[in-house]
Amino acid sequence: MRVVVLLAFSAGCVAAQVLTFTRDQMIRYTSKNPFERFEDGRPKVPDALLEQMKDLSAEDVWTVLGSRGFNNQYEGNWRILQPGKKLVGRVVTAQFMPVRPDVNDVITADGKSKGLYGGQNQWVIDTLQPGDVVVVDLFGKVQGGTFVGDNLAFYIFQKTKTGFIVNGAVRDLEGIVPMGVPGYVRGVHPTPISNVMLTGVNIPIRIGDVTVMPGDVVLGDREGVYFIPPHLVEEVVTRARTTKIHDEWTKEKFRTGKYKSSDIYGSPHDPALKQEYKEYLEKQLGAAKK
Repeated sequence: MRVVVLLAFSAGCVAAQVLTFTRDQMIRYTSKNPFERFEDGRPKVPDALLEQMKDLSAEDVWTVLGSRGFNNQYEGNWRILQPGKKLVGRVVTAQFMPVRPDVNDVITADGKSKGLYGGQNQWVIDTLQPGDVVVVDLFGKVQGGTFVGDNLAFYIFQKTKTGFIVNGAVRDLEGIVPMGVPGYVRGVHPTPISNVMLTGVNIPIRIGDVTVMPGDVVLGDREGVYFIPPHLVEEVVTRARTTKIHDEWTKEKFRTGKYKSSDIYGSPHDPALKQEYKEYLEKQLGAAKK
């Protein structure tokens, strides 16, 4: 894949994008996206669908993605900062690598020529919009791999109303946790971010076992994070509604104490119970549409 070095102005702030998709490349590599796009070509899954995603779990997503052949979209084993909160939003990717001085000199000079201030992590943070979730590949670095502390975490939360995912670390945890910002990190360390350089923004990145694309929808729960291609989001939401109805009916049957687990789960064998479930499903789906 050919990548270009691009420094661009956008919506009142400056984004330093080193190794980034052009708009045409973004559209090509996310060609199945059925929704509108941001100016740079990143898929823009509607807010209404994002809101519905907040009621789902990792298992709801797996049901659809696995059946569609997307078997490398889940990543677990995080330190989860807000286990009781879901994290849902549109992905903005950022890639860091260990500092190589000759390469970092170019990155720094390009930023300076465009009037960028602060650390290279802030170059990414300042591009975020409402509904974005910044997903950062810091190659698992903990000491010196602290993408944000409490001040920048607060900025992200205020700007996006979502949170962050960092294959690295954060600092100032005592200040971050009381904010209520959802975050998924590999560790925590008191050192500031150091000895790394920003090498990509809104390009494909690797987070554990997942290839993450800009514009994916992320769902984070107390188990881990799922990265959902935009063209599968509606199917995930629809299938999840059916699954939840099935689970409700199953538990109601178990609650009666009349049945063995195999009578009901995963689907009833008795024709009368099959018909009862079918009618219940149709009724509940109908009610949900009203």
